[in-house]
Amino acid sequence: MRMTSRRTRNGDPAIEASPCRGASSRGDEARIASDGVPRRVRRFRAVLAVAVAVLGAVGCATTDSGGPRVASNPAVKLEPLTQEIADTTVSFEMVPVPAGTITIETENGPKEVEVGPFWISPTELTWDLYDVFQFRLDRRRSAEGSDADAVTRPSKPYLPPDRGYGHAGYPAISISYKGADSFCQWLSLKTGRTYRLPTEAEWQYVCRLGEVDDNAIDEFAWHKGNTDYTTKPVATLKPDARGIYDMYGNVAEWCTDLEGDPVTYGGSFQDTPDNLGWTARMPPSERWNDSDPQIPKGTWWLADCGFVGFRIVCVP
Repeated sequence: MRMTSRRTRNGDPAIEASPCRGASSRGDEARIASDGVPRRVRRFRAVLAVAVAVLGAVGCATTDSGGPRVASNPAVKLEPLTQEIADTTVSFEMVPVPAGTITIETENGPKEVEVGPFWISPTELTWDLYDVFQFRLDRRRSAEGSDADAVTRPSKPYLPPDRGYGHAGYPAISISYKGADSFCQWLSLKTGRTYRLPTEAEWQYVCRLGEVDDNAIDEFAWHKGNTDYTTKPVATLKPDARGIYDMYGNVAEWCTDLEGDPVTYGGSFQDTPDNLGWTARMPPSERWNDSDPQIPKGTWWLADCGFVGFRIVCVP
């Protein structure tokens, strides 16, 4: 038998066996090479070496042809996190993500980045949680102030930021990078943990580990072809392999790029299925706030950007 390698649908290497060429008779198999080792044994050793190499690669990493390489480290493990917020009745879940490395494309070529371990929110942040921040609902239950009160809160939006798409259970949208980052600062002070927006390396890493099947994208993603041009409630489609929802579509999500600047990932309900997920990278545009009549324009809300939201990460 001869071992060959191929790529499965999700990009992982697979091993196949096929009849060896040249094995026409027992006489051929038993021929002795000049070094005294039977050729059959030599072929077996070569095949074994290839198999070990390929299986070793499968054990430490998953790859997609032409894309970033994702490698997880199961030795570093976090437990699921339930986070409560002081002075409120609100709590939410966070999903653990193992440490690893990912190679991402940059203007200067591929770059390998170490990530994790960390926790990530299984859904895009909803209005239920953002409202506590923007409307200071945490202060109504507390007679005394706290360090979190020092964090500047959003100004009143020029237009209803949910755009009539839906509120409770829907992703918070029309929020600037500043608004998303300030929320993370406030949440960190309220909980005593470190919350922030994901880096683009972390976001790609989580998305790639999710192993969403492109051939069944409607089961995992809200996009241009299966929505009525609005956002949808979070966690209404299937989760990915790590129990995370809507990494593909619904709303694009704020991240921080390798240079520390804002960028969005994932695509939204406005995009076609081939423009979703880890390849859907989009920097912010001034056009996202064109219709804001203020001079200077506001920095908390995006008057023309009802397709961008965010999710959060927490680092140990």
